[in-house]
Amino acid sequence: MLATATTLVGVVSQPDRPRGRGLTSQPSPVSTTASELGVPLLRPASVRTADTLAAIAAWQPDLLVVAAYGKILPPALLALPTLAPINVHASLLPRYRGAAPIAAAILAGDAETGVTIMLMSREMDAGDVLLQRTVPITAEDTTATLTTALAELGATALREALGALRGSGLRAEPQDVTRVTHAPRLAKDDGRVDWNREAVTIERMVRAFTPWPSAFTTLDGRTVKILAARGAGDARSEGSPGTIDVHGGGLRVATGHGVLDVLTVQAEGKKAMPAAAFAAGARLGSGARFE
Repeated sequence: MLATATTLVGVVSQPDRPRGRGLTSQPSPVSTTASELGVPLLRPASVRTADTLAAIAAWQPDLLVVAAYGKILPPALLALPTLAPINVHASLLPRYRGAAPIAAAILAGDAETGVTIMLMSREMDAGDVLLQRTVPITAEDTTATLTTALAELGATALREALGALRGSGLRAEPQDVTRVTHAPRLAKDDGRVDWNREAVTIERMVRAFTPWPSAFTTLDGRTVKILAARGAGDARSEGSPGTIDVHGGGLRVATGHGVLDVLTVQAEGKKAMPAAAFAAGARLGSGARFE
């Protein structure tokens, strides 16, 4: 989008990282696109070195646009653009500052989320807000689907902001510090299901942690990822949390409050499959229990 909305004098991306099943070193999508467009590209291990700062300064940028770079930028870099350093953040700031705002919005059961175009400051995600656009969160949304939707919305919002910044300008609104919440980077163990929690909370976990780190549990000591699930409405279970009822070939699991219908799972070392197929293959009977 930036290439069609402005003149790109240079692009900075992360260095090549191991990706995919073979963990072979591959460039980021941003690096690949910049190379295809023939735009000057830097992939430094750190943007804080004198050489990197000098190279970016040589581009003489009027705008510095940052999206999901994953590093806190030094003041010397933020001072380079003549117009402004701006950031595209995937939440309605000041709600969900941090690395995992999309998952946080799903976990909280929010009805909507959005993107914020903001001025960058020394504190992470704390700069003044220039523009915000919203999108609803549906009952089927996962972090994967919302990431796609917010990327598209962010491109539209960024185009609008660029036009305004070079035209009549945008009014910068300070964030209300009394409303700040945080969304720290996720860890693998965040996906571990505690069956003592409410069914609605576990359902949100499944959606929030798709595609990573995935909601997971264990059965007879082996990991089982839960890839899709939904609350079972008014259904009740007499079993303790984690107890499985093989229901119509599928899996209905007792929780601390309510019952969860598990729809799609992936057993350790296996491909994803419908819960009914998993139940049949594992010869599960009612009364088995996720740990």
